[in-house]
Amino acid sequence: MALHAWALEAQRSCGGRATRAETIHLTLAYLGHVDAELVAGLQGISVAAVCHTLPIEAARYWARNHIVWLGPRETPNALEALVSSLVLQLNEKGFKTESRKFSAHITLIRKARDPGTLPVVPAVTWPVEEFVLVRSRLSATGSRYEVLERFPLS
Repeated sequence: MALHAWALEAQRSCGGRATRAETIHLTLAYLGHVDAELVAGLQGISVAAVCHTLPIEAARYWARNHIVWLGPRETPNALEALVSSLVLQLNEKGFKTESRKFSAHITLIRKARDPGTLPVVPAVTWPVEEFVLVRSRLSATGSRYEVLERFPLS
């Protein structure tokens, strides 16, 4: 996968821990620890959103979080609409979501130091055809993700 290969190349200049290829993702809404009963209430939610693509065109280092990420220069309108609709549904179901503005990014390196310059961004366009509800379990080797439900877009 091009994103993982890019992360391994970037890791040479910033250290840190590269995201495993199988766990590369874009978080739309982080829910934290949630009771199983509340999660069950998510079955069948309806989010107003359309299929689109996410351009991968920018590489950044966030010093505050010590992460290196790739993503779009600007969040596409279709992705903004998806996130807005999802957050509205989550809030109506009793979930607490972050209040800060959504920033589309794919974290590829954690615990990084300032790399100075980053490698050229690979020519990748990410198809957005669905989103998934994922349970994350932390282990000694990093997070393990379990897909609980898939939500296709129209």
